Amino acid sequence: MFLVITGGSGSGKSAYAEQCVLDFGPAERIYIATMYPFDEECDRRIRRHREMRRQKQFSTLECYTGLKTADIPEDSVVLLECMSNLTANEMYQEGGAGGQTVEEILAGICYLLKRVRHLVVVTNEIFSDGIDYDSETMRYQSYLGQINSEMGRMADQVTEVVYGIPITVKGERA
Repeated sequence: MFLVITGGSGSGKSAYAEQCVLDFGPAERIYIATMYPFDEECDRRIRRHREMRRQKQFSTLECYTGLKTADIPEDSVVLLECMSNLTANEMYQEGGAGGQTVEEILAGICYLLKRVRHLVVVTNEIFSDGIDYDSETMRYQSYLGQINSEMGRMADQVTEVVYGIPITVKGERA
């Protein structure tokens, strides 16, 4: 099963995604973390999040770019968080995909779908503020929008979390 979970910042989408993975039952749970540790604060957050996930029996794999080459055990249950970070990493990190970001990430999603039992991807809803941004931010939004749209097409279930309330917009609630 392929689930895409979206929502705004602080919406509760991460907690919902983790619960979806737990609801799949006993399995090897892999958390693909995409937040690049830019500074000491990021390092602290990453350590705190790793410990929280460990308590839920997740193994963590840091993956900033190159999703299609991630060493993921077959038949595992994977939570990728979050697509927004992965997109920025592929666009701007040295060795990232740059102008091929959309294709690179979608190839990574297809790779995971062939290997894992269930895939849950968290992404951000960043498109409804109505603000005109600079051209580079608009390019980022365009790439993320293309990725989100294609994942939504491919997914068995798409859920938006609003104020902690999951609203399924495609498929049946798992």
